[in-house]
Amino acid sequence: MGLKSRSSNCVEDIIVYLPGKPVEELERELGLKETIKLASNENPLGPSPLAVEAIKKGFSDLNRYPDGSGFYLKKALSEFHSLNDENFILGNGTNEVLEIIAHAFLDPTDSVVFSEGAFVVYQIVSQLSCSKMSISPMKNYTHDLEDISKRVNEKTKIIFLANPNNPTGTSFGELELLKLLEEVPKNILVVVDEAYCHFVTDENYPKTLDLMQEYHNLIVLRTFSKVYGLAALRIGYGIAHHEIISILSKVREPFNVNSLALLAAEDALKDDAHVERSVASNLEGRDFLVRELTSLGIPFVPTQGNFMMVDVSDGSLVYDLLLKRGVIVRPVAGYGFPSHIRVSIGTLEENRRFVKDLKEVLK
Repeated sequence: MGLKSRSSNCVEDIIVYLPGKPVEELERELGLKETIKLASNENPLGPSPLAVEAIKKGFSDLNRYPDGSGFYLKKALSEFHSLNDENFILGNGTNEVLEIIAHAFLDPTDSVVFSEGAFVVYQIVSQLSCSKMSISPMKNYTHDLEDISKRVNEKTKIIFLANPNNPTGTSFGELELLKLLEEVPKNILVVVDEAYCHFVTDENYPKTLDLMQEYHNLIVLRTFSKVYGLAALRIGYGIAHHEIISILSKVREPFNVNSLALLAAEDALKDDAHVERSVASNLEGRDFLVRELTSLGIPFVPTQGNFMMVDVSDGSLVYDLLLKRGVIVRPVAGYGFPSHIRVSIGTLEENRRFVKDLKEVLK
């Protein structure tokens, strides 16, 4: 029909985001049972019981539109973070918040800076805006903030940073971030994606919300998909100076967060015990994988997240072989790591299953 030629020039080169393979799809295709999914960095303990109860109570109002302002959740977030309601914007996952930021600030004449091997959505939202991209090489599997700072020029509008980074699991410290914030002009937005911040054990991890009080160009992203276990509901949020939030709010779609997500997230914030259990479970699983992979002589990237990038020589081949055994992990060749797979840290039983099957396919 010739419609392809009518699409935006920016759309042609966009990399399509490929999510982790669903359990149901794999079992349907290969006739498998007892499949485990360690591909999408989900919380293996599930959501907080408080969040589940909140969802049940919301069922009777499914005929009503959500609260478009997210008043009660923003109120809860402001109390949780000791900030003001006007410092928050809600999104259909942090992916949508990233898209909102791009729509609000980027023009085709602008440039963005981010690291290679970083979360692919930074590239996608930049391409959607037809902006130029300056991609910084990684250093030791993480962002090289010195190089990123040097790439900033008069056209730069946004710097995207992931801390910890997905898929490598690496992080940078507060002194590195402070140096960057001091070096870049104050009219350049520095977006720090902290989706996995709850799992970090590095004492040098930046206190970004404190830094935001001085650096008004800083935007911090958080999500309920990871430690809070609400990935299916798609809810995340951005934290920034009220002037930035007011601009972002102009391009946010009405009713962009559904009612059940609003209710679940509000009550999930109250359940500190569930967060503590989830963090402890992840730390136990991380330590287990470190011990087992080390004993097997299999290289891996030390992680600060709830996942680990493992060097298996041929990531795509090992991914396929594990699929046939009912173990879903993530190939990361698209991120520039063809020899690696990324494995989410699951329950102890799932971690043992992964190690056992990985050992078998690498024989």
